[in-house]
Formats: sequence, structure tokens, C-alpha cells
Amino acid sequence: MYQQYPTAETPQQPQRTEQPRSVRNAVRLMYAGAALEVIAVIVTLLTQGSLKSSILKSHPDYTAAQLHTAEVARTAALIIGALIAIGLWIWMAQANGRGLSWARTLSAVFFGISTLSLLVSLIAARSAGSLIIGVIVWLVGLAVIILLFSKESRPFFSKQAPR
Repeated sequence: MYQQYPTAETPQQPQRTEQPRSVRNAVRLMYAGAALEVIAVIVTLLTQGSLKSSILKSHPDYTAAQLHTAEVARTAALIIGALIAIGLWIWMAQANGRGLSWARTLSAVFFGISTLSLLVSLIAARSAGSLIIGVIVWLVGLAVIILLFSKESRPFFSKQAPR
């Protein structure tokens, strides 16, 4: 058996700086965003009556069957959307916590989609509780983006030159 004698020069991996406070706070807020989405599902289920009233206000000519169908469709869409959002919040928290630069960019894309979704929610019939939680989730997303793209966070997402 032949074993090579260790040399002083070993290939070095690109070094990452220690996770800055801004990234730690952004990751915590992303987990909080996932928790808020769980709350959003609960609020959606608890405020069915408000949603029904909102649909009737927008469409007073709906029959009982049409009203029920619209209520079920909107509730299902809100719940499915929240479940997907929970997974995305957790995925982005883990990826950004590791300093993956693509995750920071993808978080910004998801925030853009969230912004459009909030704007649509303002137009569509939703319960007041769902709308309020949606605005809170959006504000958490805004704080996350500000933290991820802050000056303090930039070095964490860029590869350091080998020493």
C-alpha cells in the first residue's frame, strides 16, 4: 500500500464568511412566515361566513349552489396556496441560511409573486381575516428581502477568494 505524504498545499474550498446577523434574522422571519401561513389556513377555515358574505356582496345574483361552489373553490385555492407557501418559506429559509446566492434571487422572485397575489386579493372577494393575515405575511416578506439584500448580507452570498 502506498500512501502519499501530506503536503502543505492542499486544495482549498472557497471560504464563506460567518452568517451575518441580517441573514440570521431573515431566516428567522422566513420561518415566522411559514408559521403565519399556518395561521392563515386556520383563519380561512374560521372565517367562512365572512367569505360567504363577501361573495354575495360581489355577486348578489348567485344561486345557493353557485354561492356554495364559489365559497368552496376560493377556500380550497387559499388553503392549497398557503400549503405551497409554507413549503417555499421553509425551503428558502434553509437555502438562504446556507448562503446560496440563487436562493436570495429566488426569494425576491417569490416576493414579487406574493406582491401580485396580494394585489389580486384586494380585488377578489376574501374574508377580512384572510386579507389582514395576507398583508402581515407580505410585510414579513418585505422585511426578509430588505435583510437579504442589505449591505451586511452581501458578502455571505458571494464566494470568498481562497486564502
